[in-house]
Amino acid sequence: MNIIRNEKLIKRNSRIAQITVVAGLAVLAAGMFISFRYKEQVTLSMGALLVGFLLSQIGIYFSNRWGRRPRPDELLDASLKGLDSKYTLYHYSTPVSHLLLGPAGMWLLLPYHQRGTITFSKGRWRQSGGNLYLKIFAQESLGRPEMDVLNEMSRLQSHLAKNLPEEQLPDLKAALVFTNPRTVIDVPDDAEAPAETVTLGKLKETIRKQGKNKGLSPEKLKLLQESFGTAE
Repeated sequence: MNIIRNEKLIKRNSRIAQITVVAGLAVLAAGMFISFRYKEQVTLSMGALLVGFLLSQIGIYFSNRWGRRPRPDELLDASLKGLDSKYTLYHYSTPVSHLLLGPAGMWLLLPYHQRGTITFSKGRWRQSGGNLYLKIFAQESLGRPEMDVLNEMSRLQSHLAKNLPEEQLPDLKAALVFTNPRTVIDVPDDAEAPAETVTLGKLKETIRKQGKNKGLSPEKLKLLQESFGTAE
């Protein structure tokens, strides 16, 4: 498997993660100090606490993606190790964050680090279990994965429409990949989730199963690689 990674972006965002985490803690500490030492400065202390909280949330967002090792891209690399050289895995080097291109088709990969039990039922996602402290202070909420899929699909489709004839546009597939080993997925077969929903250990198996169905021809595969500037 070939791996193409935007190292410059990763380095920059890792630095942003470090700065915002430290800045957030410092401003929070300043807000706490003001609230205890200068009790009459309520507006100043509350403002500092609010700014510190916002900075810490930005730091969490960047840290979860680029600051912690192994990063999501590294976890995806390890999970898909063993796919042959016909596959190319793109990290932050296409219009979407993580893209797998190969005989099994074009796959948007959306990694999630949330732990606990992930349930999809009646068109809604739920996360239960896990550590309450981490949910509040150290990780983002699950949010709306279906909107993440739609947004990523839209960006990729716009790129492909500009670079390929309409008859050459491929079907796009997506996988929600939960990377935490303590995550349990509960998505019934009849729930019609917006994308394949798998744990990290099941990703390669899912891709290979799809590869047994009608995938991309070598000609179309090369055309798609050329649209990303990576054809040999």
